[in-house]
Amino acid sequence: MPNRSLRRAFPKASQYDPKWVRKHSMGENVLFNLESLTKSLDLKPGMRVLDLGCGKAISSIFLAKEFEVSVWAVDEAVSASDNYERIRSEGCEDKVFPLEMEARSLPFPEEYFDAVIVVDSYTYFGTDEKYLPYIARFIKPEGHIAIVDVCFTEEIESHNQVPEFLQEDYQNYWYFIHTIDWWRRLWEKTGLVEIEAAAELTEAGLVREQYMKDYQNSEEEDAFARALELDKEKFITFFKLIGRRTSKTAYLQSYKQSS
Repeated sequence: MPNRSLRRAFPKASQYDPKWVRKHSMGENVLFNLESLTKSLDLKPGMRVLDLGCGKAISSIFLAKEFEVSVWAVDEAVSASDNYERIRSEGCEDKVFPLEMEARSLPFPEEYFDAVIVVDSYTYFGTDEKYLPYIARFIKPEGHIAIVDVCFTEEIESHNQVPEFLQEDYQNYWYFIHTIDWWRRLWEKTGLVEIEAAAELTEAGLVREQYMKDYQNSEEEDAFARALELDKEKFITFFKLIGRRTSKTAYLQSYKQSS
């Protein structure tokens, strides 16, 4: 049973079996991060949502159950059949549609989604300057792209700035992690979205604390949990970034310039 502070911060996510969430989260508690993000979104029943990099699709199940939206659950590393079994076991097969595909090879019509949501995976493909122009074309004008992920509190500009506790794993993972301001500038300069939120998660401390607790008694090796434990200055944190897609005219002008 989650403690009182977790139930207060995450009233929706706390209703889910923590063992089930832990088993199917590919990283920190995906539902905590997702619920924190959705507090800044106005999701309505019947909306079409792309859950990009959905992992084992529990984020998609959460969105369908809690907001009654239709969700396309896309991930390249997890079998769509395996995700469908999880989706069906939770009674969401009429609301969640799993697909196994790469984030740069999406088959959807332009302006199809009311929202694109990316939890804990945008850093793997979204640092490419051309990615936002690509994904934005699938979002309706005035629709949203919303991400929640890990970030640094200070930008690392050169290798000699890497904190000692990150040096061992830096070239395997941490080299593509950035600050919130870095992400804001990356999106703003395209002209494709208006930034509605670019901030540290209000619940970042709780997410951090819970992630470390999950692995304290685990036999699994987890480089991310180890880094959090060594990060005494809280150099690593979690952020949300939400952009509202501009009008079609503005989008087309910006997209032609970036192509």
